[in-house]
Amino acid sequence: MSKLFQSITIKSVTLKNRLVVSPMCQYSSQDGFANDWHLVHLGSRAVGGAGLIVTEACAVAPEGRISLFDLGIWKDEQIEGLKRVTGFIQAQGSVAGIQLAHAGRKASCTEPWNGGQQIPIEKGGWQVLGPSTIPFKAGTQIPKSISKEEIKRITTDFGKAAKRSLEAGFQIIELHAAHGYLLHEFLSPISNSRTDEYGGSFENRIRLLLEVVNQVQAEWPADRPLFVRISASDWVAGGWNVEESVALSKILLKMGVDLIDCSSGGNVEHAKIPVAPGYQVPFAKQIKHETGILTGTVGLITDAEQAEKILQNEEADLIFMAREFLRDPYFPLHASTKLSEAFAWPVQYQRAK
Repeated sequence: MSKLFQSITIKSVTLKNRLVVSPMCQYSSQDGFANDWHLVHLGSRAVGGAGLIVTEACAVAPEGRISLFDLGIWKDEQIEGLKRVTGFIQAQGSVAGIQLAHAGRKASCTEPWNGGQQIPIEKGGWQVLGPSTIPFKAGTQIPKSISKEEIKRITTDFGKAAKRSLEAGFQIIELHAAHGYLLHEFLSPISNSRTDEYGGSFENRIRLLLEVVNQVQAEWPADRPLFVRISASDWVAGGWNVEESVALSKILLKMGVDLIDCSSGGNVEHAKIPVAPGYQVPFAKQIKHETGILTGTVGLITDAEQAEKILQNEEADLIFMAREFLRDPYFPLHASTKLSEAFAWPVQYQRAK
């Protein structure tokens, strides 16, 4: 049997295969509410056979949105729409996961198809937040350096979002500490120049993420998986690096985190990233082998043989795919045929096998 189609049990949750629909922003919400687009977008990937389907970055606070049109989970009224989505996903035999996020200094932007640029406050944007008053790039807002009181509020927001996630029917939470968003901003010395207990040393820079993990765990059942997505490297000298990612992963494993979703970049505008098929796989491999924690890998993984080889070589435990799932919601069905793997198609589609 191919490893790609082997089940994996993480705590109380079993995924029927190792294919994960990676979080992909849709910029299609109004006031953070899930709607028919999210039901069809995420639901069709469940019909297509993915083992785990993770929502786009779901903001834990209104100011934590990348854009006005991001999905949100900062108020109870948003639970019902998400519940509709998770119910459908689970009815197809897939597992529903949610990515909890705060955009930090990269918030207040237009949608990508409208330029993706940051909206100034005077033109309808909002004040962005960060560990320090260091903008992401020239011409963008100078973030407000958040106070300790605001840090406490943000950690509480993550905890409340975890509680709502449970009520909405999610079985896995992923914390977004990658791609230059708030939790990553604290991790990286490129964006964090604080001189208090949240800046400077490695132990200080990881403090906010650890506090968020603790707050989420206080609301999230101990038998349900908790993942953390990190950017394993900033890809610049003096930035967050893979050695620090390994050290952080060891700590997160001891805290009860189940898997590190290994991405990279996003915190430095002009980082030179050697983009190529599977270019981030070495991060997942190194973290997995040096810490013992489960890892997921992502980044230009586009075919079944490539994904299978990663798993066979024990470079990662889960395959997170984004753009390929946009191109092909039924990738698992097609991959099973390519790998000569017996795989149950939805009864409604079996005449097309």
